[in-house]
Amino acid sequence: MEPVTDHAGLVKLFTDNYRLCEIGPGQTVAVLSEGGQLRDYAEASLAAVRALGAEAVDVNVPSDTAMDASQRIANIGQNPLSQHPAAMQACKDADMVIDHMLLLFSREQIEMQKAGSRILMVVEPVEVLQRLFPTKALRARVEAGERLLADASSLRFVNRAGTDVTYRLAGKSILTEYGYTVTPGRWDHWPGGFLATLAADGGVEGRVVMDRGDLLFPQKRALTEPVEFVIRDGWVREINGGREAAELRAFIEGYDDPRAYALSHIGWGLNDACVWDPDLPGIGMDGRAHYGNVLFSMGPDTEFGGDNDTPCHLDLPMRNCTLWLDDRLIVEDGEVVPAEMKPAA
Repeated sequence: MEPVTDHAGLVKLFTDNYRLCEIGPGQTVAVLSEGGQLRDYAEASLAAVRALGAEAVDVNVPSDTAMDASQRIANIGQNPLSQHPAAMQACKDADMVIDHMLLLFSREQIEMQKAGSRILMVVEPVEVLQRLFPTKALRARVEAGERLLADASSLRFVNRAGTDVTYRLAGKSILTEYGYTVTPGRWDHWPGGFLATLAADGGVEGRVVMDRGDLLFPQKRALTEPVEFVIRDGWVREINGGREAAELRAFIEGYDDPRAYALSHIGWGLNDACVWDPDLPGIGMDGRAHYGNVLFSMGPDTEFGGDNDTPCHLDLPMRNCTLWLDDRLIVEDGEVVPAEMKPAA
């Protein structure tokens, strides 16, 4: 794929993805942006949608303090859209919303989904969008994992640093991300390549020990020493370790919201094009969707139908873990086991 260097190249890149989303004649697509933030993306999306024969609606919310994606991911669920009811209605009336604002874990996003709008979030740098361009094969592998996860009653994962934690599952929503969407009411994120779910209420017990080299988001850095999370009844009760554990506790306490200590989603990555490097540009999808990782998370759960809307969201991708669904081995020392989830040779 040739690197995108101009508007025409960006339009083509977006058109290729939106074709996977089955955008076409008879559909209305709302292209959502905020002020001048990612305005080049919004203009390319509008052109791509029109090139595919759909009606494109430019929903640009005015803002003097527009956050970039990295700032918004550190204040998850916070956005100005609720102050603009006409813009919100345009999104709810659309067949699809292309989100260049980053509505993740927001009430506004959930409201759009309930109205039947499918949503694709596109906020990553062009080089990441290109390198992690979605495929139908990736979708099939993520959906194979979804079927196994839907049938499971428990998830357990361990690592050599001392992790041993069990999630009691109870049929909560499963989030799949593979980078495009065709289903009414479904959200996705380009790029993607993982799946996750929640435990039953209060249904997580054990300890998670992140090892050196495991990643912290939104901080976008790798640990240089182990950090232990002691978990009881679905809440992190202790964060133990050295300097980095203290920094993590201080980060959480900075939100002044005890709900930040609740466990959020758990899942694993399936995108074999991802690179384990927190210094890459963007919000860190390479780490979150990395093939064979375990994605351990704290904070909000509204994306899964819950009511915890704390703005403090920690995604903590871990390498070299072993994960089971009931008694079925899914990931062994960071390698995906089921053939239906492996990429083609």
